[in-house]
Amino acid sequence: MGSWDHSQRFAAVIFDLDGVLVRTDELHYQAWAQLAGQYHIPFDRGVNRRLRGVSRAQSLEILLLQSRRFFTRGQQVAMAEQKNAMYVQLLENLGPQDLLPGVSALLERLESQHVRLAVASSSRNARLILAKVGLLQRFEVIVDGGQVTHGKPDPEIFLLAARQLGVEAAQCLVVEDAEAGVGAARSAKMAVLALAEARRDPRATWRALDLSGANELPCWQRLRQAA
Repeated sequence: MGSWDHSQRFAAVIFDLDGVLVRTDELHYQAWAQLAGQYHIPFDRGVNRRLRGVSRAQSLEILLLQSRRFFTRGQQVAMAEQKNAMYVQLLENLGPQDLLPGVSALLERLESQHVRLAVASSSRNARLILAKVGLLQRFEVIVDGGQVTHGKPDPEIFLLAARQLGVEAAQCLVVEDAEAGVGAARSAKMAVLALAEARRDPRATWRALDLSGANELPCWQRLRQAA
């Protein structure tokens, strides 16, 4: 993937959603746990960590590795839809209180600098979630799992976001909390600010626990207004 060019300046910031902007990880865990319990599939938080940052279909594949039972393609499609229905139900009470620390202040800062902003999320519920927490109008581009053929760690989702923004990949900074997302961004030749557990990934360009702890990182000094 090559080393990062530290002279590069950024015209856009592309955010992952779950675990970066909004506190939804626990809701995903609860929905997968409900589904696994219904089909008697072993599931714990260790397995759940492997689902972070990947699509619903990929997550189901990982879950089914824990089962000795064979599921037809039709059954798998139904299970994925069932999990999503459970998750959407859990989203009913989602609101601005579920924004993660530092999100509002950072978005205001980036907007004041006229930095282009996008969300690139594996979740097909990205727009619903952003609407519920009051962020839907804050992003120029929103790319979700329904718009791409290949999920993270494939770089497609980030490259599509950059293309829709009209910004070169090398001028994009990605903010991610999952190793799959870090890998996707680096494959797209983008710099990465890695949060939470992903900050341990050696491929990350910068690291912080969350966005409230990222205020003084050098990446924000490399922002410039897009042409």
